[in-house]
Amino acid sequence: MTLKSPLERFLKYVAIETTSNEEATTTPSSPKEFDLARVLVDELREIGLTDAAVDEHCYVTATLPANVEPQNADEPIPTVGLIAHLDTSCAASGANVRPKTFVYEGGDIELENGEVIPETDEMKPLVGRRFVVSDGTTLLGADDKAGIAAIMAAVERLANSPEKRANVRVCFTPDEEIGNGTAFFDVERFGADCAYTVDGGPGGEINGETFSADRATITVRGVDVHPGEAKGTMINAAAILARIVAELPPERTPEQTENREPFIHLYKLDGGVSEAKAVFLLRAFDEEARAENRRLLEAAIEKVVVETDSDAVCELDVVRQYENMGYFLKDAPEVLETLEAAVRNVGLEPRWIPIRGGTDGSRLTEMGLPTPNIFTGGRNFHSTREWLDVEDLEKATETLVELVRLWAEKPRPRRLRKADETGETNV
Repeated sequence: MTLKSPLERFLKYVAIETTSNEEATTTPSSPKEFDLARVLVDELREIGLTDAAVDEHCYVTATLPANVEPQNADEPIPTVGLIAHLDTSCAASGANVRPKTFVYEGGDIELENGEVIPETDEMKPLVGRRFVVSDGTTLLGADDKAGIAAIMAAVERLANSPEKRANVRVCFTPDEEIGNGTAFFDVERFGADCAYTVDGGPGGEINGETFSADRATITVRGVDVHPGEAKGTMINAAAILARIVAELPPERTPEQTENREPFIHLYKLDGGVSEAKAVFLLRAFDEEARAENRRLLEAAIEKVVVETDSDAVCELDVVRQYENMGYFLKDAPEVLETLEAAVRNVGLEPRWIPIRGGTDGSRLTEMGLPTPNIFTGGRNFHSTREWLDVEDLEKATETLVELVRLWAEKPRPRRLRKADETGETNV
């Protein structure tokens, strides 16, 4: 039997549009996500995972049983979850993706539409490796179809190998890109002792920390009248909101921050004289910086309202989205140690990098399922300049196979305390 390569699978999956829709109120947010889900169910059944299915919310699940017996009846073989998401970002088109695979020879990469991916220091040592890009009119879809391809290839290899393996539970989630990937994820029903999302970047990078995330909305309500008769009457909500945005420190934007630095990201801005709204994504790795993000918004609002001395109504609403998974994973060191060992065993040097973003694993870990993140080889996510390192994708697949093998020889990891058991995060 000839096994399909991760690249072969990836090229098939990116041809299926799965762009999520952040304006939708349903899960999945786009029915197109079912197109890929059904393909994956068929492929999982062909591999031999007979319980493969997709539910009404577009969660694909399947089980590959362990091929070893527990040495102690009181200590069953661990169950490892492998998770990736079906949807792609709506930041760029995901329709009619035309992938191109080539050997990188150095320098800038010119795409078919004339757009250029500039050479970076990271790319210089990768001369001679295979890359995949789009034609420049769409994103590529490595986020996260590379993760799906790695999982599918790994499961096929595991199912056709006599080597020891733990129990494997597969899940492909919808709508991760719009923050709803775990909205209908049933941790208890999934039944994993630990899990790993495959949704990262360069080979060897693994993630046990993410930003903690809040979404803030500033709404300004003014008074609209004919501009010819506006003196003393008009209260221009859009103008007041623009001044509030201008008061925020420019050095705290995504464009000016890196590593563990927090940011306030102006995500959406719209409205007019009578009402205007701005949506911000607030990100920080610790609670002090998280609280400071909110204080900066409050200070900007107060300063502008006082200076304008108007009767405008200004409201700030902050919603907590997800927590830094590192708050919880410190209580499951064996889950991190096993991942690190798997990466090292396939010939890479593991590098723990905090994610300046989030994954499904952020919320799953908070829900009690320890879920760090694994690289895929993708770069420049959410962009028409997205590209994939094929050798990294293959190493991601090897890492998953090794991870499942290692867990076949280990006791089950301890269960995490859920954040909602106390109403507080486990900081």
